[in-house]
Amino acid sequence: MRHTPRPHVRPPAAGSQVEGEDFARVDWWGAELDGVTFVRCRFDDASLEELVTRRCVFEQCVLTGVRLSGSRHHGSAFLSCRFDRAKLVDVTWDGCKLTGSQFPGAQLRPMTATECDWSYANLRGADLAELDLSRQRLREADLSDADLRGSDLTGADLDHARLQSAKLRGADLRGASTEGVNWRSVELTGVRLDVVQAVAFASAHGAVVGD
Repeated sequence: MRHTPRPHVRPPAAGSQVEGEDFARVDWWGAELDGVTFVRCRFDDASLEELVTRRCVFEQCVLTGVRLSGSRHHGSAFLSCRFDRAKLVDVTWDGCKLTGSQFPGAQLRPMTATECDWSYANLRGADLAELDLSRQRLREADLSDADLRGSDLTGADLDHARLQSAKLRGADLRGASTEGVNWRSVELTGVRLDVVQAVAFASAHGAVVGD
């Protein structure tokens, strides 16, 4: 599908609701969006570097190839969006929801994330090494084959997350909620665990724990 470039389209006014619009290759470098809702919109190859969003909603939007480096998002939601090959370097996510979104081939580091919800997100194969993901909600996220080496996952919600073949050496999982994690599929060499997690891992591998 070809998208007509729209580099001179102005950003929507505060509180606007936009549905089904094509913003392919739009240039909103350094723009500020406040309370704007986008539903099923496309931002293919858009230039959104240094963008600032506050309490915005992007629902079922396509952001293939979007450039969001240096952008800052405060209390915004990206729900079931696609970030294929997106450049998300130095992005700040503050109290954001990214539930159900997909990030195939996206550049995600370095980034800053505080109290964010990544539940049901597809982060398969993502490079998340050495990131601070402490206290993040990653419930039922797909982290298969992801690179989480050296990452801080303390206090994170990893319930029912998929961690098959994830690289975890040097990661810190202490205090993370890990109910429903398939410990048989996880390589934990060099991973920091708390006692509860260590017992669950040992039990999953056939050890008899206790007297």
